[in-house]
Amino acid sequence: MKTFLKIIVGLVAFIGIVLGAVFYMTAGMVDSADGFFAAVEDKDMDKAYSFLSEDFKAATSQAELEKFLKQNAIDQFKASSWSSRSSEGGRGELVGSISTDSGGTIPITVNLVKGEDGWKIFAINKPNSGLQEESKTAVNNVPSEAELVALTNQSMAAFAQAANEKSMLSFHKQISQLWQQQYTVAQLDEAFGSFYDAGVDLTVLKGYSPQFAETPSINSDGVLRVSGHYPTDPNQVHFEHKYIFEGMSWKLLGFSTELQ
Repeated sequence: MKTFLKIIVGLVAFIGIVLGAVFYMTAGMVDSADGFFAAVEDKDMDKAYSFLSEDFKAATSQAELEKFLKQNAIDQFKASSWSSRSSEGGRGELVGSISTDSGGTIPITVNLVKGEDGWKIFAINKPNSGLQEESKTAVNNVPSEAELVALTNQSMAAFAQAANEKSMLSFHKQISQLWQQQYTVAQLDEAFGSFYDAGVDLTVLKGYSPQFAETPSINSDGVLRVSGHYPTDPNQVHFEHKYIFEGMSWKLLGFSTELQ
């Protein structure tokens, strides 16, 4: 019995050490997130903006941030509660909820990155409310089918416009900061230049709805993959898009399309 009690005590002590280590390693993340929301509560948007990563700032203006906070009642912040916290390789995630002055509770996920000046918020994700199809619920944060259709159409429309302009400049401005850092406008022109003189006007796709080839999914790196086709005639427009969540929305990380 004494040996059994020693084992139990040992396990409790070990669990306590592990939990203590997790809380210690993620304390900076919580400080950054709570600092952001405290500034939102104080209506100090300049200070709130200072808690964001450079990628977040590049992808989202202060005005867009304020609009997002207001539309989702986050500007009524009162308190936060984090049910899950994790970090690995300079990236971290807080999952929990915030309560508002009106008595509401809003589930929220905050992704952070660690740099020389500490933890900064890379993305803020609030699940959609209302009725959703079971297969599209936000268990892994995959957008709803309606959102995926809108996201795909937006990406194709941006590419179609750039192809007609024979310059990827406007398209480059709309892709993720991560992809912008990897490819210049000139490199995108080289990659997609074959569309410039092909005589194909992809703006006609605004009259069609994309058909997905498989269930869109998010891999372990947080990359959302969407593939399928537009039912155009006589040739179908096939696509494969990759997105990452930057700031407050999904942004293109990869783009491929062809006629078949």
